[in-house]
This record gives sequence, C-alpha cells and structure tokens, in this order.
Amino acid sequence: MTGLMRPATGVVVTGGASGIGRASARALAEVGRPVALWDVDAARAAAVAKDIAIEFGVATCAAGLDVRESEHFPEHIADAREALGPIGGLVHSAGVSHPVPVDALDEESWDFVLDVNLRAYVLLAKALLPDLRSHRGSAIVGIASINAILGNGANPAYSASKAGLLAATRSLADGLAVDGIRVNAICPGYIRTPMQYEPMANVPGLEAAYVRQSMLGRMGEPEEIGRVVRFLLSEEASFITAEHVIVDGGVVPSQR
Repeated sequence: MTGLMRPATGVVVTGGASGIGRASARALAEVGRPVALWDVDAARAAAVAKDIAIEFGVATCAAGLDVRESEHFPEHIADAREALGPIGGLVHSAGVSHPVPVDALDEESWDFVLDVNLRAYVLLAKALLPDLRSHRGSAIVGIASINAILGNGANPAYSASKAGLLAATRSLADGLAVDGIRVNAICPGYIRTPMQYEPMANVPGLEAAYVRQSMLGRMGEPEEIGRVVRFLLSEEASFITAEHVIVDGGVVPSQR
C-alpha cells in the first residue's frame, strides 16, 4: 500500500457522509488512519463511519454539524479526540453551490456559499491548531475546484469561495510552517458526486459537455480525489505545502 501514514493520527473530515468527503475518509482508513466524519446529515455520517470501522478496523466517530456554526467546533473536536486519539489532520470537503449568474444572485445565498466553503475552512483550521501543533506531520487539505482557476459566470459565488480557499491555503501554509503543519488544496474537475448529479439530471446534455472538456474523455470518481487527499496528508508529501493540485482529467489545460 502506497501512502506512508506516520504518525497515524486521526483526521477530521467535513462533508464526510458522501462524495469526496466519504471517499477521502475511506482512503485514509484504508491505510490505518482514524477518521471523524462531520456532516449536516448526522444519520448518514454515522452509517458511513460504522461501515468504515467494520471494513478497515480503525477508530471512527461521526457528528451532525453545520460547519457555519463554529461555536460547536470545540465540543466536536473534544469528542473526536476522545474517540480517535491524537488528531493530526483536517480535510475540509463540506461544500455547497448556488449556480446562478450574478444578476440573479442574492446576498443570503452569497453569504451561505462563502460561509460553508471558505469561512468554515479557516475557522476549522484555527480551532484544530492546538491538536495539529502537538503532533509531527500534521497537515490540512482543503477541497477547492477548477472553478477557482477558470471562473464560472454561471456560478460566481462558488467560484469566488473556492478561489478564496486557494488564497487561504497559501496563507495558512505560510503562517503554520513554523509549526511544521503543511497546508494544501485540491482542485477537482467534474467528479461524480451528489453535487454534480442534480444539475446533470436537470440539464440534458450537461454530462456529455463535461466529458468533452476532459482530455481523458470521462468524468472523475470521488475515489480519485480521495487518493490524492491521502497522499497530501501522508509523509510521502512531507515537502509539499502551499500548493494546489489539479485533479481534473485535463480540463484546465484544455481551456487555456
């Protein structure tokens, strides 16, 4: 198995009940990493955590949490620490999208997207700092998007939030390097996640349009992002920080 995981500290994964969050938690557990799954869908997060514990034999826990409610972070971190042991990683995969152009965008929706995708990322990192600073090899991974690079006129709030996540990643990496904490981001392309399913179902031909943009001629799978998350949290990535890794099957190069 590739992906050295020493020390095998626990990892908090937001949005862990489905999609990239679930795939990341499974990829980490596969190499012995304990995982805490936080998601607004408490029942589904608990079910995924139970399945992971049974399949991979690692400690898991789950919590129902809206990541906009930062006042609850300390209690859930304490619960995760009790269940998993030392915590040495964070994956911020929780994300929302509001695909409307700027002339139809309302302030409430803008705030909602920015709060979940960007604000929570930074505040989660801050809340976990005492734990991350206590262990050699601690690392953070934020899930951004190719929209952070290319932009998207049909989804400006999402694009802005993910571009902000990239800037926050570089800033966190710079500020936390003195503590030995690495911070990186991943920019997925078109991945078969619940966030992609709904628009594909409602817009005929959309999936085909996504596929045409990929040099590899297909959409990606959540597991293909999860494996990159695992790598960035591992000792194999010990000299990588302040970077964003594009995992999109060649979409960004094809658009340049």
